[in-house]
Amino acid sequence: MAKKKKEQKKITRKLLNKYRLVILNEDTFEERISFKLNRLNVFVMVTITSIVLISGTIFLIAFTPLREYIPGYSSTSLNLKATRLVTTTDSLESVIHINQQYYASISKVLKGDVKTVEFDVDSAVQSQKLNPEEIDLKPSEEDIQLREEVSKEDKYNLFESEKLNSDFSLFPPVKGNITSEYNINEKHYGIDIAVPKDTPVKAASSGTVIFSEWTAETGHVIILKHRNNLLTVYKHNASLTKQQGEQVRAGQVIATAGSTGELSTGPHLHFELWRDGYPTDPTNFIDFE
Repeated sequence: MAKKKKEQKKITRKLLNKYRLVILNEDTFEERISFKLNRLNVFVMVTITSIVLISGTIFLIAFTPLREYIPGYSSTSLNLKATRLVTTTDSLESVIHINQQYYASISKVLKGDVKTVEFDVDSAVQSQKLNPEEIDLKPSEEDIQLREEVSKEDKYNLFESEKLNSDFSLFPPVKGNITSEYNINEKHYGIDIAVPKDTPVKAASSGTVIFSEWTAETGHVIILKHRNNLLTVYKHNASLTKQQGEQVRAGQVIATAGSTGELSTGPHLHFELWRDGYPTDPTNFIDFE
């Protein structure tokens, strides 16, 4: 027991023994600075300094932007920003894809680029083997009556689901004589209606103006987009009264008729009707006279 107390006193004496730390001038050995220290003071100072350094480092990492410069450190705000950027990028890609399809459709309407319809070669060959004289081509009375009924029902029915869209109808943009009819074989995808210069051109139905510009071949052109993927095209106008992006109502004046463009030979309106990217004869659905 006495031996143990002696060891404790020895350790205490070592910790409390005072030492002097002196800084001397190397040339003159003049004393500049001196400190009285003991081992306990040194231990306490080192401990406190370590705690201060660790606390300061934690504070910088937790509460200042410096943490973002630490390799491997994941910032919650940066993760949120990255997630938002990824979402925005995906949305922009979808919008760009839709716009590209949209512009391609408008370009096809302006250029009159219509895909050729493929046909079954085998059926064509088989039909050549048939003798027309052996086939009775005269329609029966029932067939004639059915055709008349269907013709009356479909005369001004633009959509198969017209019963569900009875509120949708088309109006003639102008009234006049048709000088050039729809002819897909000659790539004339609309009709020409002769009218006096500056005749008001009206919207065939309510919709949105998706194109309102000048083209060299067809002069002032305006295109409207309607419901059910329907487009109406008005070419060779003297002037346009609506701009791209505007909403128009059925019967509202959108242009004045004229004879602009290289392909025009006199005052008239060239009118086209497109559905799902394909042209159709406007006279099947609109009475222009």
